[in-house]
Amino acid sequence: MLNSIKASGLRFLWLSVVVFVLDQWTKYTVLGSMDLYQSVQVTSFFNLTYVHNYGAAFSFLHDADGWQRWFFTGIAAVVSTLILWWLKNTPRDQILLPVAYTLVLGGALGNVYDRLVHGYVIDFLDFYVGQWHWPAFNLADSAIFLGAILLIIDMLTANKSAGDNTTSSQKQ
Repeated sequence: MLNSIKASGLRFLWLSVVVFVLDQWTKYTVLGSMDLYQSVQVTSFFNLTYVHNYGAAFSFLHDADGWQRWFFTGIAAVVSTLILWWLKNTPRDQILLPVAYTLVLGGALGNVYDRLVHGYVIDFLDFYVGQWHWPAFNLADSAIFLGAILLIIDMLTANKSAGDNTTSSQKQ
């Protein structure tokens, strides 16, 4: 079992745990120190603003009748299971891909925990330009976003490397 973990992407699961713990710590810090909708200006373009998100990204379906809580929890459970399977089947020589997967997994689990315990996701990172505000988000969302960016980078660089290898082997 331990050799199976060391020989696959599962060796990076510690990163999911770190993301989950940091995400929950920041959320409970906000819960313990701020009132709902309270906003604290940090810079000229960033506030800490405590809000509840009953929907998904960009508050998608936030005003539905409550079914979205279980819908998004179910999606996250399926995606998390797929990620674990992908991690198990990721070869040891790959690094970027399992790191990307574990960032997404840690973030997804952080938001699922919120949905199950609170019925909503706790968001508090509020970036803006003038009067235009980006929808508030949290550390879990940031990890999911970073993981998605790393997946794209891996996809682009893996295809280029595979193409280079094919080209060089065809020349011989």
